[in-house]
Amino acid sequence: MTRSGAAGPASARETSSAARTYPVTERTEVRRADRASYDRELVHAILDEARLVHVAFVLDGTPFVVPMLHGRIGEILYLHGLPAARLFRHLRTGPEVCVEATLLDGLVMARSSFHHSLNFRSAMVVGRARLVRDHAEKLAGLEAVVEHVAPGRWADARRPSGPELRQTHVVAIPIEEASAKVRIGPPVEDPGDLELPVWSGVIPVRLSLGEPSTEGAAGVPAPMPAYLAELLARRDGGAGTRDGGDGANRG
Repeated sequence: MTRSGAAGPASARETSSAARTYPVTERTEVRRADRASYDRELVHAILDEARLVHVAFVLDGTPFVVPMLHGRIGEILYLHGLPAARLFRHLRTGPEVCVEATLLDGLVMARSSFHHSLNFRSAMVVGRARLVRDHAEKLAGLEAVVEHVAPGRWADARRPSGPELRQTHVVAIPIEEASAKVRIGPPVEDPGDLELPVWSGVIPVRLSLGEPSTEGAAGVPAPMPAYLAELLARRDGGAGTRDGGDGANRG
């Protein structure tokens, strides 16, 4: 039997380790173990870099997948939409849903068509939706969505009015079951293909922002704020491994 005095540090280490990862469940386990991760920071980073997520749900026996803007506060994802929309009519009943985000990082071109692939980072969350009724949390959820699109925008733009808030549903989805799947590195090549005169390598893929336009915009002209200029200066989608790496997740 372990003495109580010796159990303390080990227990603390186990708790700390568990806090850094999501539990592996039957619903979130990635079958390709070499591409799997349950690291909280990685899952959060993918969700934060993705410009939108896809929400999957089943309604009256029919599966649906809907692209949505999202925001994250800690371990909660927030979505917003019209109360009359099919998705939000369903989400306000508190069903379980699956939320997925994918970042495409590269086209992996092998000498064999069998080994062609993509470098990517994806995150999947399974959770039970909750209609946000608390006014303060509803505003915080909307702020998270707006700030996800362009950090600094919530403080600059007009806040939602009372009628606009009544016309908007905000749904919270806890990130309790989640996993990430990642592929990095060069193509896998069969030894017999190495002498083939076929180009092989990785073509990087990046999400980039174009030149802003105010053509056709109504209202009083205003200079571009610094936070948007900073966003444009970065141009591409964000940080993260794109086409390099040590090949640990090849395949």
